[in-house]
Amino acid sequence: MTTAHTAPEHLREEAPVSARDWTVGRPRTGDGAQLWRLARESETLDVNSSYSYLLWCRDFAGTSAVARDADGRPMGFVTGYLRPDAPGTLLVWQVAVDAAYRGRGVAGALLDHLSERVAATHPLDAVETTITPDNQASERLFGAYARRHGARVSRTVLFPSGAFPAPGHEAEVLHRIAPLAF
Repeated sequence: MTTAHTAPEHLREEAPVSARDWTVGRPRTGDGAQLWRLARESETLDVNSSYSYLLWCRDFAGTSAVARDADGRPMGFVTGYLRPDAPGTLLVWQVAVDAAYRGRGVAGALLDHLSERVAATHPLDAVETTITPDNQASERLFGAYARRHGARVSRTVLFPSGAFPAPGHEAEVLHRIAPLAF
């Protein structure tokens, strides 16, 4: 049985969450080029084609979020999707924040906003992401998210390094954060 949810006013697209000198809301197709730049400049993400970020902003805007500076320019993002075989699970694909805004809680606000917005329209019981073993910043980000939401983090190797076509890619460890209650 599916339960219908109504998004609280502060989570609707028309009313982005305001936090100091930046806001969080849904991405727009025109944000794709800036998201690609943020991913490239992060120096930690596997950068997809610029075209994929344009498509992501169009086709997965409902499961992604963008932080905007005071002038409305994207300065952080989180992309995700609901897993087709586990629709109560939000898979977070990428998170990036412009270097000038790091350390201000932008990434955490993006994750909180996105999961609350998704939970307002879909039953959501888990968040998943993959993190390479050397990415301590992401470990801290998702660990803090789990603590804020009273959830546990389980870790298993999803893709061993040998699964990647090019040598040198570290294993991708699946972090499952559950149970979530919204």
